[in-house]
Amino acid sequence: MNQNSYTTNQKLLQDLMSQVNISDIDELSRVANVSRLQVIRIQRGLILNISVGAIAKIAKTLNISIDSLVTTFTKPEQAVLQSKDELAACQQEYQKLQQRMLEQRESLAAEFRQSSIETIESWLLQWPTAAAAVQQNPHLPAARLLSLVKPVEQLLKQWQVEAIATVGEELAYDPQYHQLMKGTAQPGELVKVRYVGYKQEDKLLYKAKVSPVLQQDGE
Repeated sequence: MNQNSYTTNQKLLQDLMSQVNISDIDELSRVANVSRLQVIRIQRGLILNISVGAIAKIAKTLNISIDSLVTTFTKPEQAVLQSKDELAACQQEYQKLQQRMLEQRESLAAEFRQSSIETIESWLLQWPTAAAAVQQNPHLPAARLLSLVKPVEQLLKQWQVEAIATVGEELAYDPQYHQLMKGTAQPGELVKVRYVGYKQEDKLLYKAKVSPVLQQDGE
């Protein structure tokens, strides 16, 4: 490949990367999850020597179609050699890859649902009966129902969901993790937890709902 063609391909690729805020081929390689060599082959006019999977990843990262990517970096004489049947085969392989990925996602989702159901099985089977018993006998001790919540707590633990504080706990107000239900409070002032919050690892799911300790409870 002559130097002019290489320079042209470099500029074409740089223009495409700029449109998706990618600075260089190292970043493109990382974001597309392909080897740097695959990207260099595009610059050298060897895109037809790259696997369909790699072409698909690069095209998706650059936000263009596979056809556009191949056409942009294929010389006219190469395009003649690349028959329609071969291109159709590449597209078919890409579609099969997409289908496999979809099936894998559906399979993982089904496994996740089944695992979750198995974890809370005892709760699913016993909670409706317990709820009916409470409706018939409002004086039924609530402590008897606590054990039925254990499977749900276990499921949350498996998902790495942790409670933020406990109900009735008094602690320093932190607006990042606490939401005032009434009144006002400055960071560091004492508040009382009314409803727990939750976080999953470093991600905040729900803030704990609190109220100032010095304010007279109205509940």
